Amino acid sequence: MNIRARLLRWETLLLAMLVVIAGLNIAYSPFYLGVGNIVNLFQLSIEKIIVALIMTLIIICGEIDLSVASVMGLASCVTAWLFQMGWPMPWALVAALAVGGVAGLINGFWTAYVGLPSLAVTLAGLIGYRGVARILVEDRAIGGYPLWFNNLGQQPQFGPLTISIVIFLAMFAIMAVVLHRSALGRLVYVMGNNLQAARYSGVRVRRVKLLLFVASSMIAALAGLLYAARLGSVRGDMAQGFELDVITMVLLGGVSIFGGSGNLLGVGLSILVILNLRNGMGLADITGNTQTSVIGALLILSVLVPNMARMIHTRWKGRET
Repeated sequence: MNIRARLLRWETLLLAMLVVIAGLNIAYSPFYLGVGNIVNLFQLSIEKIIVALIMTLIIICGEIDLSVASVMGLASCVTAWLFQMGWPMPWALVAALAVGGVAGLINGFWTAYVGLPSLAVTLAGLIGYRGVARILVEDRAIGGYPLWFNNLGQQPQFGPLTISIVIFLAMFAIMAVVLHRSALGRLVYVMGNNLQAARYSGVRVRRVKLLLFVASSMIAALAGLLYAARLGSVRGDMAQGFELDVITMVLLGGVSIFGGSGNLLGVGLSILVILNLRNGMGLADITGNTQTSVIGALLILSVLVPNMARMIHTRWKGRET
């Protein structure tokens, strides 16, 4: 593990941070531990944390996908546009998921097969997919969906839980098995640590990367549909800026921005830290802009602290030798 036992186990620090934040929230508000508030804590950011799960695999693989929020917006706008054109809602949803798959194929092709940096490719996707979404719906807000669709995002379906929360819990379990107990998960770590070594070992790195980018965009599209169902209407700027929170959750969870290390337990704790922090700031009537600034500071912290620790450790070892 090294580097001072990986910063004295990053997950332990996150757990301590979570306990402190939860303690402050309990002291500040008597409503914090209510079932309604706990469900609301997850529900208000559920689409982001769903996307954060697949983003974990992408970053461990040594890549990044900045286009996820734009794919969320594009999928929701495609659904709205097709529904307005007279398509049955189920077919509009299927088409939106297919569009997400196409976006993933585009990202994956240029990254895995052409060899362009995923940062540049997905940044172009961030701009391009958002542009298509705005073309489809312009500046209008489109709603009037069937009641069953709105209920998917707004009404509890499994006890106090909405279907979005159930999907997140199921995906967390699936991603944990894939990342930590499957051949694909081992390949993701190997590629993140040393791509050339993985290639020379016979790993079909291009195929694995393509698969990850397609999965990323399709899950982002699903999250976009859940977001549309929760809001009950769609605009061209749907989910704008969500990529900041998603990447923060992953990096704060101890996943290295350079790839090759990290685990889903750390990301899960990071998600709880950020959700509880946002919830506490909301209960304290702190504005959204201030909340975003705090999340941005966490993003800087999540990258800065491990790298500073690595640099100090390297210099200390140099002195010993």
